Amino acid sequence: MAQKKMTTRWLTSSFGVIVIILVLVEFAFAFAVRMYYYNSVQQTLLSQASVITSLLSKYAEDSATDYQREVRNLIENFDLRNQMELMAVGPYGDVLVTSSGFEVAEKIEMPDFQQALSSTSRMGSYRGAINHENVLAISMLSPSSDESLAAVRLVVSLENVDRRILTMIIFAVLIGAAILFFVVLSSSYFISSIVIPVGEIGKTARKIAQGDFNARLQKKNDDEIGELCETINYMAEELQTAEKLKNEFISSVSHELRTPLTAIKGWGETILDGGEIDSETLTKGMKVIISETDRLSGMVEELLDFSRIQSGRMRLSMEKIDLLAELEEAVLMYTEKAKRDNIELLFDEPETALAVIGDRNRLRQVFINVIDNAIKYSNPGCTVAAACGLDNETIYISVTDNGCGISREDLPKIKQKFYKANLTRRGSGIGLAVADEIIAMHNGSMEIESELGIGTTVTILLPTVRRYEQLEAQKAQQQAKEEPD
Repeated sequence: MAQKKMTTRWLTSSFGVIVIILVLVEFAFAFAVRMYYYNSVQQTLLSQASVITSLLSKYAEDSATDYQREVRNLIENFDLRNQMELMAVGPYGDVLVTSSGFEVAEKIEMPDFQQALSSTSRMGSYRGAINHENVLAISMLSPSSDESLAAVRLVVSLENVDRRILTMIIFAVLIGAAILFFVVLSSSYFISSIVIPVGEIGKTARKIAQGDFNARLQKKNDDEIGELCETINYMAEELQTAEKLKNEFISSVSHELRTPLTAIKGWGETILDGGEIDSETLTKGMKVIISETDRLSGMVEELLDFSRIQSGRMRLSMEKIDLLAELEEAVLMYTEKAKRDNIELLFDEPETALAVIGDRNRLRQVFINVIDNAIKYSNPGCTVAAACGLDNETIYISVTDNGCGISREDLPKIKQKFYKANLTRRGSGIGLAVADEIIAMHNGSMEIESELGIGTTVTILLPTVRRYEQLEAQKAQQQAKEEPD
């Protein structure tokens, strides 16, 4: 289909324009050649007519000369008799004598003679068909008062000239046909090297759109088409990776949801069984139900946050807050959990207060996510340390652990949505992606350094109040410049 459409477009546009231009050039060439040869013949006749007119005037002025005899001698001894014919014409349009020596028995048509009779220049010319022959004729009235000789006439046949013109036109047409042949030949290469690969790209793109992410294109040339093939292949690889991450995410989320639901259902059935349950067991069961319900609620909220970020619907409630208070609260929330997992959680709290412009709940959510990840990917006996400080106009919050760490291959992808470097640990794989987006919305950044088997350090960088206001002012100025007047 692509080949057909592009070929048709080429035939109706580029090739059609070339044909039209060649046809116009051929017509212009034929007209120019015809005019050139006809004008050359006409100039030759006019030049010869001028010479003959001078001689006739000389004969007429010399009274001692026999005018009729001199004219007859001039015609009979005409040097160019093989190229043109010179004839004497009587007052009634009858041919008296010709340079060819043949007598003309009948009266012939002479439009040039009639024109000369009525012209003030005493000369007439005619180009056209006479007795089915294309000729050029010039008649010059006699300067003598001799009534028996009215004019002399030069006639040349244009048949040979027409044949030469036709030969040149045929030669020009052959050249035009050769040009068209080479155009078609080069266009055939164009179709095979451009149009056909485009069709293959279309077929492969449709396969990818239908879910066949293993479809690939073969790069044959190092040009724009080859670059497009590489781009399509890269797109397929990215889609394949995204599809794999999506499936892993669905599997991970399903597992994460199933675990608390199983616990809630188990304890719920136990409580509703109707048997005797002591107060301690009932309290333990209710704590598990509440804990797992909170866990489910947190997972659902995380998914909703991710959806809001993806659709651009997340809104922040920005205000001046004490950053240390939010970080300290997040550390306290995980202190008991760290003890249960035999992990030491440390917090190096600075002496001076650190204020930022931010959303209190969202920043606390980021701190909780980072600390939770540090504990989650640490083994019993490990240490998780949180610290905070000020460096010029930037506030840094770092959370360091000496847990399992992240490999060098996985580290660049760790903040991508759905990506999980370690599938054996719980989590949906979108927590860091959400945290990174929230920090970016605060004009900050989140950096991750890690080494497999040694540990991980997550550093959150946020601007001070003054620096935040400067960045917002710069954004407003840039937006004003980009908006149309």
